[in-house]
Amino acid sequence: MTRIVAGALGGRRLRVPAGRSTRPTSDRVREAMFSTLGDRVAGAAVLDLFAGSGALGIEALSRGAARVTFVEHDRQTVRVLRENLAVLGLHATVVAVDATRFVRELDTMRAAGPYDLVFCDPPYRMPSATLVALLLDLAGGSHLARDAMMVVERGRQGEGFVIAEDVLEVTDVRAYGDTVLYYLAVRRVTRDVI
Repeated sequence: MTRIVAGALGGRRLRVPAGRSTRPTSDRVREAMFSTLGDRVAGAAVLDLFAGSGALGIEALSRGAARVTFVEHDRQTVRVLRENLAVLGLHATVVAVDATRFVRELDTMRAAGPYDLVFCDPPYRMPSATLVALLLDLAGGSHLARDAMMVVERGRQGEGFVIAEDVLEVTDVRAYGDTVLYYLAVRRVTRDVI
């Protein structure tokens, strides 16, 4: 079990799928993340990739996010996520598909963009190149708001994380124990029309 840290649902418990395949973001890390995000959450359209039990997106809803799209491919985990939403009386879009496929096929997915805020908490074993390709695909499309921000969670002991600064700018990096949070701002390249 984990809990919602703050907001309208603060203190409520969330179920976590059994086994070790899902690694929920700890309460301490979530509290620090949302403290760093501050006013960005209220009224935001949020995309929660690799959603797991939904702890990040549900925390955002508790703190006033307008809507959240949860993306999770594991059937058992999706079932737990839907149960968490139902028990809390929350309405959100849950897309049961792999995050890479979701981003690649975003134009045909049930998406409630443009998104102001993206949470990306992939398995720590995901290769950095695969993760970066996913983030660049998402940033290069038209499904993010003009001043969108991404928060990416990685393991401290894992592979390095290098991003193309002309598309995504690392604005902050925070480490908490074995967890590292990268805050990325989407950079829009505008071209003059002749």
